[in-house]
Amino acid sequence: MIHRRSRAATVLQYAALVGFIVFLSFPLLWMLSTSFKAPRELVALVPSLIPVRPTLDNYGVAFGEQDLVRSTANSLQLSLGSAILTVLIALPAAYGLARHVTVLRRLTMSWILVSQIFPLILIIIPLFLILKTLHLLDSLAGLLIVYLVWSLPFTLWMLQSYVKAIPIDLEEAASIDGAGRARILRAIVLPLLAPGIVVAALFAFISAWNEFFFALVVLQSPELATLPLTLARFIGSEGVVRLGPLAAASFIATLPSLVFFSVIQRHLRSGLLAGGVKG
Repeated sequence: MIHRRSRAATVLQYAALVGFIVFLSFPLLWMLSTSFKAPRELVALVPSLIPVRPTLDNYGVAFGEQDLVRSTANSLQLSLGSAILTVLIALPAAYGLARHVTVLRRLTMSWILVSQIFPLILIIIPLFLILKTLHLLDSLAGLLIVYLVWSLPFTLWMLQSYVKAIPIDLEEAASIDGAGRARILRAIVLPLLAPGIVVAALFAFISAWNEFFFALVVLQSPELATLPLTLARFIGSEGVVRLGPLAAASFIATLPSLVFFSVIQRHLRSGLLAGGVKG
């Protein structure tokens, strides 16, 4: 009886997992299907997931009308730069906040929480004036600084939670054995922090990759446009959406983030295993 119950529970768990995967992947599959549909099929009364007559015209229109390659390169530079710089800045700060409990730490963490409450619209005008004063308007460098400042508070909060989860006894034991501070950080703390670093980098990358409003305000030159700005051009001034080319361009826009996630996921698994061995 117990064996039957455990088997039924396993079947239900796998069924729920398959349903969850289908639920998450269906929008991507529908977007891919739409990108291969002809205009007549897009307005059919009974839409189908599999195109009746697949066509590549939507991809030709997407690449022909908009410079997707350049906008993809711009978004990739900003996203990778934001992920790397955010982690490099947040990592030592998070370690200091987690290991040194002072009044300054409480004030810092409180300010981080308060900064996440501010509506975006309240800071956009001061941000515009600051970038204009620094001559960083209409530049990828200025937008990168904005993404860095925007992602840093939450990344810092997240990483300091990972640092606090590492038992300080491990560092004290290594110090008693004669290991210096640099060796402790390199051999013990960093391997155990690898999952947190990966998650923080992924958060900063996705935040910059999908961001639209800051890019709309900061960037003015068409050659500096990011992918979200380029995708918005497939919507006409009267709100008419060219669904086929938009779906094709959107699918192309999702590929770099999927590749980045698949690559970084391997480091997440290896970081978990390395952390377990080090611990």
